[in-house]
Amino acid sequence: MTAPSNAPRPALPGVNSIFLAGPFMGLVDSATGRMPDAACRPFTVLIEHFEQYGIQVYNAHRREAWGEEVLAPAECTALDQKEIENADVFVAIPGIPPSPGTHIEMGWASVLGKPIVLLMEEGREEEYGYLVRGLGSVATVEFVYVTDIASALADIDAAIRRAVSRLPASA
Repeated sequence: MTAPSNAPRPALPGVNSIFLAGPFMGLVDSATGRMPDAACRPFTVLIEHFEQYGIQVYNAHRREAWGEEVLAPAECTALDQKEIENADVFVAIPGIPPSPGTHIEMGWASVLGKPIVLLMEEGREEEYGYLVRGLGSVATVEFVYVTDIASALADIDAAIRRAVSRLPASA
């Protein structure tokens, strides 16, 4: 039996899981041991957005309670790498200033052949490193230039669809 033509289509076909990366430890307030709410907001907006589609979101920020339950370096490193390997898509906010951990994760995603969507601050493109701006020459990358994550959700979804569609059929 075939589905009726008016049946809802998945918003992000072929995407069951996303690894969401971005600056973390550098944003944790030393007085509270937690990321400030304003720093959490882009991640919570994206997590809620993707989860409404039924997509599993791997995210260290949430997993580690926004800084209140930080894992040991060896544990979080191995877990992040495994979750990137398991994810269908890698989405990241590279950070200005650059987030060293996020940049390592971007490298893992690239080598693992994951479609990558980078959320860059609009108007600050020249502040990103050459290797970030040039990542598309060696990996499947879509750049989305944003001023506010919540206002860019449709553009982010479109970038994910484009990146996934560009993968070789055997991926």
